[in-house]
Amino acid sequence: MVFCIHNVERDSALKAILLFLVAFVCQVSFAGDLQRFEYSQMAMGVRARIVLYADSQLTAEEACRAAFERISLLEGIMSDYQADSELMKLCANAGGSPVKVSKELLFVLVKSKYLSRISDGSFDVTIGPLVKLWRRARKTGVLPTEDEMAKVRKLVDWRKIIINGMAGTVQLELPGMLLDLGGIGKGYACDEAMAVLKKHGIKSALVELGGDIVVSGPPPGKTGWEIEIANAPNFCTKKFFLAYRAISSSGDTEQFVEIQGRRYSHIVDPKSGLGLTNRTAVTVIGPSGTLCDGLSTALSVMGEDKAVALLKRFPKVQAYIRKLE
Repeated sequence: MVFCIHNVERDSALKAILLFLVAFVCQVSFAGDLQRFEYSQMAMGVRARIVLYADSQLTAEEACRAAFERISLLEGIMSDYQADSELMKLCANAGGSPVKVSKELLFVLVKSKYLSRISDGSFDVTIGPLVKLWRRARKTGVLPTEDEMAKVRKLVDWRKIIINGMAGTVQLELPGMLLDLGGIGKGYACDEAMAVLKKHGIKSALVELGGDIVVSGPPPGKTGWEIEIANAPNFCTKKFFLAYRAISSSGDTEQFVEIQGRRYSHIVDPKSGLGLTNRTAVTVIGPSGTLCDGLSTALSVMGEDKAVALLKRFPKVQAYIRKLE
């Protein structure tokens, strides 16, 4: 089953992303006075990739070094795998008094609460206790018991994140609460890396972290960065030429597990506590990586009717949802 969601104001069909194939694959090429450079390294559990046009190798390397350093800094803030990350220190104080946090973590949590509110909890960064259970299930092939699920479900409630923007503090009201920014952190990191490149005078760049891509100005002589979407339905355009946009994909095409003959996605439904079984692939194209990453996660969990209602709030967003067979 495939269905396109059209934005009410723009009426733009959304294209499902199962794989990003970005054009311009040479390591270095020349375009007028600018050269093309590409760099990559591991970050946030995926390959972080930066493609840019610059007037010299020195300029490109300095800009990319700074951008990768920014991504590394954000990983140290938002990681739920690093015990000493700022996020985990905040979670260690769950049930206690408000904690002063960095402007980066405050920003992401403010955006997260907003997305939780408008999606009726389909997006919820307090899902950490359920994700922890589900990671164990994926490794062992054994589903959590009902008692285990009931116990941790009580800790999943985005309303229990208390944010004081003026004071720059965050309080997790319930002892045992655990945050997981996996549904928004990579998109935010792409935005921040692009901001660093801009400060270094780079006007044409692409930043990619897993299923999240952010692009600035188009390559020289082009109208946009050419991004091809594999496995899109025949009636949909498979190629986009994007500039100053972000694109994010979510789904279970690669990350899934089969338990007792049933296929579960790595994306956990905050309400059921289980990995999704709806076999949905989602692509979102919009103005920022942060928004696209969060929306693609929310739309993966929501049903069709709720997804349509949610997208009415975002006239500058395109989305495509494909129900896999």
